Amino acid sequence: MVRCWAHSESGLEEAACTDGGPPASPHFPHKAFWLSLSASLLIIIIALGLTGHLRLSQTYSQSLQTVRITVPDHTGLLVNQSAVVDQQNNLVTFSVTTPTNQTSTVVFDVKHGLICYKPVSEESCFLRTMETSDYKNVQSLLHASTLEGQFQLTGNDTQRQTEFLGVLAASLVDLSTLEEPLQALCQDRSIHWTRRAEGPGKQRLVYFCIDICFPSNICVSVCFYYLPE
Repeated sequence: MVRCWAHSESGLEEAACTDGGPPASPHFPHKAFWLSLSASLLIIIIALGLTGHLRLSQTYSQSLQTVRITVPDHTGLLVNQSAVVDQQNNLVTFSVTTPTNQTSTVVFDVKHGLICYKPVSEESCFLRTMETSDYKNVQSLLHASTLEGQFQLTGNDTQRQTEFLGVLAASLVDLSTLEEPLQALCQDRSIHWTRRAEGPGKQRLVYFCIDICFPSNICVSVCFYYLPE
């Protein structure tokens, strides 16, 4: 047993022995603390990111409204159409289903002033610039605060119009120059510009037509024919 002695005024007293080094201090786990703090911050960042993504997704889904339009064709058979209205991006997408259950798609890209037609019977998409009448037809869908989910148009009250579009077969559109909605629509097809015309003339045949009806009781039959190259 080792004893240490220290001098004092009253003489020698027994004292604790030391080796001359600094006093001992408790060891703090710095590495564990920083690892725990980093993990907590990472969890908080991920949680905030997921919350923001879910809120954005919910906001976008709420901005999409689907309107169903039923109208009799010239033979009296009912034609079902649906219009998905994206007020946030100024888009209206029509799905036109014929009595034989064939569906063509027409996108009104109001932001960029374009209409893109994707007929089910063709292997191409057809593009044209919007005109004043086109803006008027879709404005009731885009600018309405609330939309009814179902519209039933009657043959007697419906105003019917016919438009002729000449297809410029040699005028191909580069898909990469279009914005995302139209790229996604026509990614597997060639795209051609079209030109508004009074009619195909007797020497040319109309190849197909797409009927588009709007809640304003207007139906437009868009008929396509090919122009000579």
